[in-house]
Amino acid sequence: MAKILIAEDSDRELENLKLILDKTPHDLTVTRDGLEAEAAAKANSFDLIILDAIIPGKNGFQVCRSLRKDDRIKQTPIILLTTKTESNDDFWGLRQCADEYISKPYEAASLLHSIEKQLGANG
Repeated sequence: MAKILIAEDSDRELENLKLILDKTPHDLTVTRDGLEAEAAAKANSFDLIILDAIIPGKNGFQVCRSLRKDDRIKQTPIILLTTKTESNDDFWGLRQCADEYISKPYEAASLLHSIEKQLGANG
């Protein structure tokens, strides 16, 4: 069982993520903005972090950059989720040190595959 931090401000997207991840044995911690996500990541140990790119406080890109500077967290896999679908958005997301960049809407199986891939890479 992995500990996963999720930062998502949309009720609809959060419910979708929960529906997908409730079928797994993973322990989920949910935050609703970037500042809360960053604080949770620094206060606890997570096996994976899933960040919405566009969230209040600090956006997902800013949180990702900040977490990569923290020696305790910099190796934790990060998946950025976003509705931004321009061709250079995925490049920008990966350049922020995210391990994966997934555009919304996504297929449940695809997201689960990415999560398990990142957890396998971390373990």
